[in-house]
Amino acid sequence: MTDTDLPPKTSRRQLFEHARTVAEQSDQYALTLESLLAILRSDRLDDRGARTIAIDAAAAALVGLRMATDEQRSAMLEPVVGAFARLQSDLRPLVRFSDLEVQFVEPPATGRALPGEVAYAARAIVRSAVLALVDQGETRRVRIQWDCDGLNLLIGIRDDGDGVLTGHDDSLRPMVERVAALDGEMQVTSTPGWGSNLDIRLPLDPPTAPEPLVDVVPLSLREREVLKLVASGARNREIAGQLGISENTVKFHVSNLLRKAGAQSRAELIVLSAAR
Repeated sequence: MTDTDLPPKTSRRQLFEHARTVAEQSDQYALTLESLLAILRSDRLDDRGARTIAIDAAAAALVGLRMATDEQRSAMLEPVVGAFARLQSDLRPLVRFSDLEVQFVEPPATGRALPGEVAYAARAIVRSAVLALVDQGETRRVRIQWDCDGLNLLIGIRDDGDGVLTGHDDSLRPMVERVAALDGEMQVTSTPGWGSNLDIRLPLDPPTAPEPLVDVVPLSLREREVLKLVASGARNREIAGQLGISENTVKFHVSNLLRKAGAQSRAELIVLSAAR
């Protein structure tokens, strides 16, 4: 694969934005379906009332999803209070028509405005957490708190469930991935019979992008050639054929590249070589 075969940076960015929009829509669909089920199962509504409210909720969710697809969230700033209000609006149907009691602890009105990507991720993280807790079936109360220390958005989620959640739980995997993507941290502490706490920190400023490996590590001309082919996905035999050297020589150069880059694997070396 040559340089011209690689997707341009703008194309990769578009793919990322598309994947993010699809993920957001999936979360919204899941939340909407849970809300509709709560409405239709509610003992507080007769059949006609439940249908009317369910139709209104579905229509509102559809409009919201269409708007979300068109928004360029990453270019916007949202006041922390406004972002939290949007979260409350997202969860309102589920809270209103289910047995789940949610307490919202609003952030200070003076908090720093959130970058759109952080506000977007924070709402998605909380929605995922609430859905995970609902799926457990033991949770009756959830407390959601946001705060901002000027550098980070601090999210606290506490439930009164059976207290068996861990950071490795499959239901929390989407949250873990979102937090990691923003260079944040998430801690899960549980006490059997007393519930679980999720403490999340999301930096408000994006992490500094690492410099390309070739700019920070002294490499010979041959090592640069080998690195370029490794980054393209070529295996040792292919690299040897293209450069007219033996496979053992390729292994020697790859070993040197791993050592110089401080990488533990070929995959990590590829990531470092592609840094922008």
